[in-house]
Amino acid sequence: MKSVLVTGAAGFIGSHTVDAFVAAGWRVWALIHHHRSARLDRLERAGTVRVLCGDVTDPASLGEVVAACRGTGAPPVVAHCAGRASDVGRDRQFRRVNYDSVRYLGEAVLRGKIAHLVFVSTTDVYGILDHTGANEDGTPLRAVPSNPYPRHKIRAENWLRERVPAERWTIVRPAAVWGADDPTMSARVVSFLRVSPVIIHFGPWRGRNRWPLAHVRNVAQAIRLAATLPSARGRAINVLDSERTSVDEFYRLLAAAHFPGRRYGTLCLPRWVGWPFAMGVSAISNLLALAEPFTDPSRYALEVVSRNLDFANQRWLALMQEGGVTPVTREQGVAELG
Repeated sequence: MKSVLVTGAAGFIGSHTVDAFVAAGWRVWALIHHHRSARLDRLERAGTVRVLCGDVTDPASLGEVVAACRGTGAPPVVAHCAGRASDVGRDRQFRRVNYDSVRYLGEAVLRGKIAHLVFVSTTDVYGILDHTGANEDGTPLRAVPSNPYPRHKIRAENWLRERVPAERWTIVRPAAVWGADDPTMSARVVSFLRVSPVIIHFGPWRGRNRWPLAHVRNVAQAIRLAATLPSARGRAINVLDSERTSVDEFYRLLAAAHFPGRRYGTLCLPRWVGWPFAMGVSAISNLLALAEPFTDPSRYALEVVSRNLDFANQRWLALMQEGGVTPVTREQGVAELG
C-alpha cells in the first residue's frame, strides 16, 4: 500500500486532500500543528488515517514525523499543503512556513527519507497583474512587493528546481480556492455581503475581470494525481476551474446562496479611491500582527479584486483526464453552498 504524509491536514485544502487519498486507498498520515478537526477525528476513529502532531518549520520535529511514517515501510510521498496564505503578516512568518519548510522537506527527499514531494504553491507567483491565459512555462514569476506570501512561494519553487531532481517533485498551483466549507476567501466575501447593500468594484474592469476559482476538491484531486502519475513529475500545474467567473458573478453567486432574495446594487470606483483605506488596513493589521486583515479591502486584496487573473489550465485538465477524474463543475460547487 502506498503511503502519504499530508501536512496542514486540518486546513481547508489539506483536509480535502486527506479525503482524496483515503478514497484512493492510500495509507494516510495527517500532520497537524495545533488544531485538530472533527473530520480528522472521525477518520482516525475509523482507522483510515493516523494523526501526527508536528511543526513543519522545525527540522527536528519534521524529521521525527517523517521517521514515524517510514516505520511503516517505504519512504512516503509528502503532500505539502501547510502554508501561510494571507494578505497581511510579517516576512519571517511567511518565510518559515512557505520557504523553510519546503527546504527541509526537499533535503529529506535528497536523503531518501521521502519518495516524492508535492508542493502546494499558488498562481499568485505570476504576480497580481492583468493576465490572459498565463501558462505554467511561458509566464515569468513575479514577486509582489506588498505581500511576502507569493515571494516565498517563488523562492520555494526555485529551490526545488535548482536542488532536487525533477522526478522527485511536483508543484501544484491552485488559484482562488473555494468550496462549501471555505473558511477564508468565501467567508470574507460573505462577511462583506452581510453588512453591505452594494457590491463595490475597483478599477477599469468594473467587476468583469476574471476571478480564477479552483474548487477545493479539484485541488485535492490534482494533488493526489500529482503524487500518483509519472507524467506530473518535475512539472508545475495550475489548478483552476474551466468556467470563467467574473468578480461580480462570484459575489452574486455567494449572495444568492447565503442571502437568498436579497438584492444588491453595484458601485464602481477608480482603484486610487480605495488605496488610502486599503493601505491603512494593511498597516494596522501588520502592526497588530493579525493573521488576517481586520476588515476589507487590504492593500493586497484591492490589487487582487481589480485585476484580470486569467490563467491556463490545460495541464491540469490533462492530468485529470489521465487519472480518470471528472472535475467538480461550478454548478455543482454552487449547489453545495449556503
